[in-house]
Amino acid sequence: MKGKVAIVTGGGQGIGKAIAKAFAEAGAKVVIAEIDEDAGRQVERQLARSGTVKFIPCDVADEDSARDCVDAVIRRFRRLDFVINNAGIGVWKPIEQVGMNEWRRVLDTNLTSIFLFARHAARHLRKARGAIVNISSTRAFMSEPNTEAYSASKGGVVSLTHSLAISLGPAVRVNCISPGWIDVSAWKKSPRKSDVRPVDRAFHPAGRVGKPEDIAAMALFLCSPQAGFITGINVTIDGGVTRKMIYP
Repeated sequence: MKGKVAIVTGGGQGIGKAIAKAFAEAGAKVVIAEIDEDAGRQVERQLARSGTVKFIPCDVADEDSARDCVDAVIRRFRRLDFVINNAGIGVWKPIEQVGMNEWRRVLDTNLTSIFLFARHAARHLRKARGAIVNISSTRAFMSEPNTEAYSASKGGVVSLTHSLAISLGPAVRVNCISPGWIDVSAWKKSPRKSDVRPVDRAFHPAGRVGKPEDIAAMALFLCSPQAGFITGINVTIDGGVTRKMIYP
């Protein structure tokens, strides 16, 4: 990754922070596009020893903000190789209580943002023969109650991924990762003790819940030359849960 430039949206905490760290340690120059300025500045400081990490304030759901972020990256680094679309939010309410503004904000943040970054980064990624990695969720394929906005947005991410792969190929590869249960407690802006229980670990065929590093490793691989024949796919990383038959 030496000499490469990556944007990680929502890189201020959680999975995005782990992805930013992995790319920086691999030699890439990393831009954290993050709406939470405190979190963005904190990660910029924390990852300074890992490599070149730059925080750019960005509301990924806003087209002007997304375009300005891409433009700022090009002005500073003169190239863009990878976009990792990780930013995401959720609304967990009964459907009768979900307001239209909440619905739109979830879809704009989780789904429309990917379209916006692809739109404004496309010519730079083509020039670099780069890659896009989108972060979806196993909620795209299975649900708990009161997750309509989040699940709909993440299902859209999977579909948008293969559409972009066809439209931007062969110059740009586009893939998707669907994480399952990932324990991000240690990767939050204010880290907290994990509340994962033994029963939670036992529920997973892999014997544990996921770590942000699991997702970061796959994102790094999908952007690497070793993944040069991989595009348009979704990779589920959930410890085997979506393959487990669960009876009442």
